[in-house]
Amino acid sequence: MSRVKVLLADDVELFLELEKTFFREGEYHVLTARRGDDALTIIREEKPDAVFMDLYMPGMDGDKVCRAVKDDPELQTIPVLMVTQSGREQDLKRCREAGCDDILLKPVNRHHFLEAARKAIQVAERIAPRVAAPLEIRFGPEGEHRLADFTVNISTGGVFIETENLLPVDTTLEMEFQLPDSDSPLICVGRIAWVNHPEWIKKDELPVGMGVQFTKVHAEDQSRLRAFIREKTLSVFSDLPQGN
Repeated sequence: MSRVKVLLADDVELFLELEKTFFREGEYHVLTARRGDDALTIIREEKPDAVFMDLYMPGMDGDKVCRAVKDDPELQTIPVLMVTQSGREQDLKRCREAGCDDILLKPVNRHHFLEAARKAIQVAERIAPRVAAPLEIRFGPEGEHRLADFTVNISTGGVFIETENLLPVDTTLEMEFQLPDSDSPLICVGRIAWVNHPEWIKKDELPVGMGVQFTKVHAEDQSRLRAFIREKTLSVFSDLPQGN
């Protein structure tokens, strides 16, 4: 089963070991770094779902790592949470100016760590890029006949379905679709957030259909969806012309 991937970066082994105990092994895959430059390498290679970064690090301070992540179009949606000692406004300013998603003050506890991680990941998923994805999808209200149409685009937060079988806003839908190169379908629940009706088009760039917000996606399926979107996003960047 896929797990949420978290990077903990701190040069003090005691803090690293303490922070590792905050995350359940079955739910999280924990990566660690003792140097800032090593942390940046791991972020680029592993694309973690959240990063907890100490401000003062050998090799490269945490705020510089954060700035490098937020300046990179391929990495900027990864939440970076800075961890620093309380009581120093100058340090807090450095963290904020680096563009971090949140600041945690030492000493921290498990509850604060997990709440901050979940909040940051949810925000990142809401602003994650929406990618073009023409996938066959079966959908319908619970207990009713399933309709079959195609998606136009998808993000970790929702999907747009091209269909003339329009349903009212706020209708709860059960959905099933297959991601490319996947052996099993992705099954989830969502609510119709808006409708592109032929008589009142909301978004001219989209066909007649419905924008659906995901309300229930199993953790494993969310990880599969996140990986698919990330791969599609990276392929778009790799296709862009490179400067000299």
